[in-house]
Amino acid sequence: MTTLGENVEISGMVEGVGERVTLNYPVLLIHGAGFRDTMLGFMNYWGRIPVYLAARGVRVYYGGTDAWGSIECNAEKIREKIISILKESGAGKLHIIAHSRGGLEARYLISTLKMGYAVASLTTISTPHHGVKAMNITVKAPDGLYRFVSFFVNGWFKLLGDRHPDYFTSSRQLSEIYSAGFNEQNPDSEGVYYQSYAAKMRFFFSDLSFILMYPVIQLTDGDNDGLCPVDSAKWGEFKGVVTTRGLFGISHAGIIDTYRLRYRGVDIPNFYLGIVVDLSTRGL
Repeated sequence: MTTLGENVEISGMVEGVGERVTLNYPVLLIHGAGFRDTMLGFMNYWGRIPVYLAARGVRVYYGGTDAWGSIECNAEKIREKIISILKESGAGKLHIIAHSRGGLEARYLISTLKMGYAVASLTTISTPHHGVKAMNITVKAPDGLYRFVSFFVNGWFKLLGDRHPDYFTSSRQLSEIYSAGFNEQNPDSEGVYYQSYAAKMRFFFSDLSFILMYPVIQLTDGDNDGLCPVDSAKWGEFKGVVTTRGLFGISHAGIIDTYRLRYRGVDIPNFYLGIVVDLSTRGL
């Protein structure tokens, strides 16, 4: 896969790529906020992506984190998972592909929890590394009211499988106000290859799930995928913006194959295969 400049919009990537991939290390997928790897027994956060990669010889694992766990709590879960994966697979390291808040958890894991020795690369997709200005309201909201709302969110997600839901903390960690301190405390680790992608919706009606959030974030942060601003997603080697050639673009949910669609010019499972092929080409 060609390394693309910051302003290049990616579409139609990796067409005709080979059937099997030789990758030195397994791939760990880390999901974002508000969902689990699987939910209700049939909903997979990553759509067709894990099966698509596994069918081409890639060893794929899930992070197993909570939907609304704090960055710190989820990173501890990931640390335990990585130790288990390395023991099971016999691999010396692994690759992490993380979506949304999962990228922040991975960076905390690598930097603060000192797990860089076990990570060959971190690929983040639509991760708000620099926060979301529109989310600053969560920090400025009345503390008592926000804790009241959080109590009910935590209760619901505990029923769905979260062991340590903490909506109050976790949602605030997506704000621009929080990100500056987080970035200072979690610098990149030498020896880990960092790369990132952003997704972009073209209009507020591109994905009805984000019909309210998109225009708000467009006003406060600029181009976005319904939740993550394009500029906030840039970290390490920024590889470009994933969007379509048509009117709709790719949303925060679309980039993880939630809708199982082949967008105009972008096949989502093939996009992830392209990431893996690139890592293989780099000898990672």
